[in-house]
Amino acid sequence: MDADQLYHFLFETYPGVGILFGATIIICLIACVIMERHTRKIYKNHEKTEDDWSFFDDDDDEDEEDSEDDEESRDDATDKKDKKHKRLKKK
Repeated sequence: MDADQLYHFLFETYPGVGILFGATIIICLIACVIMERHTRKIYKNHEKTEDDWSFFDDDDDEDEEDSEDDEESRDDATDKKDKKHKRLKKK
C-alpha cells in the first residue's frame, strides 16, 4: 500500500475518517489521563473543598452530607468506603 492509497483511504472514505476520529479520541483520552495523574502528584497535599471534584472519582461521596472537619465524620466516611469496596469485591 503506497502513500496515495493510504491517503485516499484515510481522508476520502467513511471508514478511514472513522479510524482518524477514533484514533484522535483515544490519543486525547490517554493524554488527559497522563496529565491528570501528573497534576495529582504535584498537588497531593491539596486540602479538599466543596468545589473539588475528581476525574477518577476517588472520593465516593454518595450521601450529600456537608463535609465536617471533625475526625468522627472522616472515620465514618472511611468505614463506608471500606464496606462498599468489600461489597464490590465479593461481586
